[in-house]
Amino acid sequence: MPRLIVTADDVGLHPGMTAGAIRAHRDGIVTACSIVANGAAFDDAVERLRAEPHLEVGVHLALVEERPVASDVPSLIAEDGRMTKKWTRLLPRYALGLVRIGDVERELRAQIERVLNAGIRPSHLNGHQHLHLLPRVFDVVLRLAREYGIGYVRTVSEPATLARGPFRAASIAALSRLGRAARKRARSQAITTNDATVGVLDAGHLTADRLIALLDDIDGVTELVCHPGDGDTALAAAYDWRYDWTAETDALCDPRVARMIQERGIELGTPSGLPSS
Repeated sequence: MPRLIVTADDVGLHPGMTAGAIRAHRDGIVTACSIVANGAAFDDAVERLRAEPHLEVGVHLALVEERPVASDVPSLIAEDGRMTKKWTRLLPRYALGLVRIGDVERELRAQIERVLNAGIRPSHLNGHQHLHLLPRVFDVVLRLAREYGIGYVRTVSEPATLARGPFRAASIAALSRLGRAARKRARSQAITTNDATVGVLDAGHLTADRLIALLDDIDGVTELVCHPGDGDTALAAAYDWRYDWTAETDALCDPRVARMIQERGIELGTPSGLPSS
């Protein structure tokens, strides 16, 4: 039977993102979420998640945009005291060896421990803007997963053929190549991961019709990566991603989507519910 994990990312970045994830869990198909330990709304998210015992929580490891949790990670910090703004700025520094892996490990460890200290036992790890898939970073992520007993790490793999524009297509193709290599490394170290992803290509713009169409690609263990939210005006003022957060939440809650999942014999699941690698 094909299995589908539905994970809402970015919980804890903004109260509206947390609210959208919880609504998409209560009224829709979301089975897991990923919390940002250095998000501005982390404490709010922790409090809200206490009331959602069936929503599985993992750590959304962040190396860009937010302020670091660790105090001694100079190679990750930009001029304003925050991390580098976007992945397009981090990648050249990573390629040139300017991002110290010791700083990466200290920061990611601090993020995991902040989640643990909040009383949350994470079931999975993934990365903001998928930067956890960079090879040297992924080695750190696997090491931390083993150390903290976190059994599942997301890898990305989906076709780029429907991407809007050549830059987006090239980005998804490169990300999927990294994801396929990461999947082999994870499984060689007995860390569970997914066979494929859907939703990365459509980040922030999933509709009910698109979700139903994506069900044709579900095979093996697939993770649907989604970005629900509530309150687009406030969210857009904080993050200039041009996402349709509320519409994506509504799509995840559309009863047609849940009905089609059931009719196609797809099992909704969670990272911790998968058999070990």
